[in-house]
Amino acid sequence: MFDIVSFIPRAVMQSIPLLLGSTGETLTEKSGNLNLGIPGVMYVGGICGVIGAFLYEQSAGSASAMNPVLGVLIPLLACLIGSLLMGLLYCFLTVTLRANQNVTGLAMTTFGVGFGNFFGGSLIKLTDSEVSSIALSATSAFFSKSLPFADKLGWFGKIFLSYGFLTYVAIVIAFFSAHLLSRTRTGLNLRAVGENPATADAAGINITRYKYVATCAGCMIAGLGGLYYVMDYACGVWSNDAFGDRGWLAIALVIFTIWRPNISVFASILFGGLYIFYLFIPTSNLAVKELYKMLPYVVTIIVLVVVSMRRSRESQPPANLGLPYFREER
Repeated sequence: MFDIVSFIPRAVMQSIPLLLGSTGETLTEKSGNLNLGIPGVMYVGGICGVIGAFLYEQSAGSASAMNPVLGVLIPLLACLIGSLLMGLLYCFLTVTLRANQNVTGLAMTTFGVGFGNFFGGSLIKLTDSEVSSIALSATSAFFSKSLPFADKLGWFGKIFLSYGFLTYVAIVIAFFSAHLLSRTRTGLNLRAVGENPATADAAGINITRYKYVATCAGCMIAGLGGLYYVMDYACGVWSNDAFGDRGWLAIALVIFTIWRPNISVFASILFGGLYIFYLFIPTSNLAVKELYKMLPYVVTIIVLVVVSMRRSRESQPPANLGLPYFREER
């Protein structure tokens, strides 16, 4: 029988990298920047967190000598700094130099994956590991630690309380981002920048600042998705090219949710469930399981078709998405 109590926690854990990536990309796109470098940003965020955790574990010597606060803060700060630098690089190229956003984003994805694989491979060689991965189990234990009373609450505790702190942080960030975009003056200004930067500029809104802040904040949020994947979902194990296509699914999720981060909380769980649904199918037929693996991509294609057919303004991307702003042409 289908075990729903086991399925939902697995789907939620699978969904958090998608949720963080899509929330970060939504903030970025609301400013008019189309950042196709999100997969690369997630790689950089993940490997920077791994480097920070590796250096701290090596300096501590043993798991018992590690401080739990430092064990979380060091990889967290390393991840945020690495992701921030990726955001600044993207903004410098596309906002300051007005480079093509599509080409820049794809180049950053290639760079981010190569960056992660290079430093990941270097750490694996330093540890003289017999397998092509590095395990940071002590740091992972800090990130994946759930509430102590979750196991005593039966199915409720397993479904709602059995996750590491980054899961709840991701949900809070998504709802806060939705509130920021729809209920605050800052969000209104940000949406104005994405819709019509010339009008926003005439109203006294600093276009460059909003684009920089939104894109950098979006990259930092997306980078947390890479850190979560390594430290919580993968139990602290870094393997080159292990992220798969989660970064691209996060970008597709932005369209799926019609640029609304609050909807992304539930949509990401749906995508996460579809991503692992084949593992819960009671069949030994490999062909059937391979078909079930296609579900997230089939759903994505259907949603893209439906959204493109809808004519309502609410379901459309920001009008100036992907276009550079030249003040001289105002």
